[in-house]
Amino acid sequence: MHRSKIIFFLIFTAFQGLYSQSIYMLPEGKTSDKIRFELINNVMLIPVEVNGLELTFLLDTGVSKPIVFNFLKAADSLKILNAEKIQVRGLGDGSDLDALRSSHNTFKIGEAVNSDQAFYAVFDPELNFAPKIGKPVDGIIGYDFFKDFTVEINYNRKFIRVEKTSDYNFKTCNRCQVLDLNFEYNRPYVLSYVDIGKKKKIPVNLLVDSGSSDALWLFEDEENDIKITQKSFFDYLGAGLSGSVHGKRSKIKKLALGKFDVESPKVAFPDTLAIAAMKSYEDRNGSIGGEILKRFNCVFDYSNSKLMLKPNSYFKEEFSYNKSGILVENSGVRMVMELSANQNSAVSFSGRNSVNINGVIKPNYKYNLKPVYTIYQVLPNSPAEKAGFLKRDEITFINNRSTQDMTLEKLIGYFYEDSGEELKIIVNRNGIVRKFRLILKSPIE
Repeated sequence: MHRSKIIFFLIFTAFQGLYSQSIYMLPEGKTSDKIRFELINNVMLIPVEVNGLELTFLLDTGVSKPIVFNFLKAADSLKILNAEKIQVRGLGDGSDLDALRSSHNTFKIGEAVNSDQAFYAVFDPELNFAPKIGKPVDGIIGYDFFKDFTVEINYNRKFIRVEKTSDYNFKTCNRCQVLDLNFEYNRPYVLSYVDIGKKKKIPVNLLVDSGSSDALWLFEDEENDIKITQKSFFDYLGAGLSGSVHGKRSKIKKLALGKFDVESPKVAFPDTLAIAAMKSYEDRNGSIGGEILKRFNCVFDYSNSKLMLKPNSYFKEEFSYNKSGILVENSGVRMVMELSANQNSAVSFSGRNSVNINGVIKPNYKYNLKPVYTIYQVLPNSPAEKAGFLKRDEITFINNRSTQDMTLEKLIGYFYEDSGEELKIIVNRNGIVRKFRLILKSPIE
């Protein structure tokens, strides 16, 4: 399985502590529920019903209040109750955004229902994360759901199990580690240690952020010796509520989570000018994202401030970088006419061993919507820039395979193959077909 290929994160420090507590409840007589999720680019997408409308939300431990991105089907269909206009600022280099805060809504996740849920609706049509993740994302939810249950996340089998905390039994597990959580503004933090190559472990207070598809973020801090010590490169880190975030990428020697050492993890050092809002909690040193969290099956117990980790089959998976310098997104769909597998013919059997075919086989065509993948950024001094790729090139074939038959995650996976691998790529540039040979090279070699 390919590793995560893009960064996807959202920070909503403006959405904190604005409403009284509301509760998710399971039906009478039921103490637990199992909910399937999609794991795409290290983040979890779950079905959520909001005021009767079925939507897809990102499950994010790092967000305090639910957000609805009101630019898709929700724009015309979602009932927004008791709305009040506000302005919000998120992580990024852009300006404030208009939003609505709404109260007394009904949310249903699996069989758990909250009939008094507050949420925020953001209307900016440019705030569309679907192209980067490869499918529509209607919203994001975190603390309000986690606080009412003990939540088990099985990254291997792609499900979460929610159970009433009073009924949950933490089983004795020699391969597990229970860590203490501390909360600031309803967001969970864990004390960890990093070894950045100076022969000592540095204590760090990290936000547990399942809504980030990255591995690890650290905030440079000379006083505490948190700084880049190995080769690094400047990169686009992701999209925030108010714009893009950039910074440097590198690797550190290890991250220690209790008794578990995560070896040679990727790390991003965000531009400090773009993330002032992230330091609303002064003691924060960074974040643990989905590329590390998915290496464990996790149990979150917010009411008792506990997180249990158990390594799974992803644990020893190597951390890898995009070695092409191409950043690609799903820029839309195209109607394609394809030959159907079903053909019309008449067949009759006239004897024991004879077959008569009556009629003429007629081709049967059907129309399908296929994804269009476009380059939205070519990184400076990268193999892609040197090969001649340009922003807005549409990638149509890679290694003789049509991209219209693959997911975004599958396509980006090619860029994470070993250094020295050659990719044969065909692009459509303003109606002109161009062919390239691209040799992958690690940006930190």
